[in-house]
Amino acid sequence: MKSMYKGLGKKNWIIPDCELPEEGEGILKGHESVIIVNDTDKEATVKVKLFFTDRDFSHDIVWKIGAGRVRCIRTNNPDDMCGYVVPFETQYAMKLESDRNIVVQYGRLDNRQTNLSYYTTLGYAE
Repeated sequence: MKSMYKGLGKKNWIIPDCELPEEGEGILKGHESVIIVNDTDKEATVKVKLFFTDRDFSHDIVWKIGAGRVRCIRTNNPDDMCGYVVPFETQYAMKLESDRNIVVQYGRLDNRQTNLSYYTTLGYAE
């Protein structure tokens, strides 16, 4: 029987304010993460495109998120980024195109100063 459940979320997302900080020396290591929830009953394939101000975009990144699963992708982990090495301290934006509805949250822990900062935000969905 074919399921009609489309799941929560959207297929197209933009995260406009990405910038991978250095890990730093504190107990909590600086990082970025993209958290994706796949609330459907089929695996989601997510194509990722990174946009930079001074270079061509990268688009050879593909993530798989299992049906009814959550996945945390660390941008400082080349394995999570399909071998792509995200440059430190460089402004970029990320576009996610999924074949299923997904929900996307972005987070960054920056400990380059004594008063470290951590924030999360939902991406822009269409």
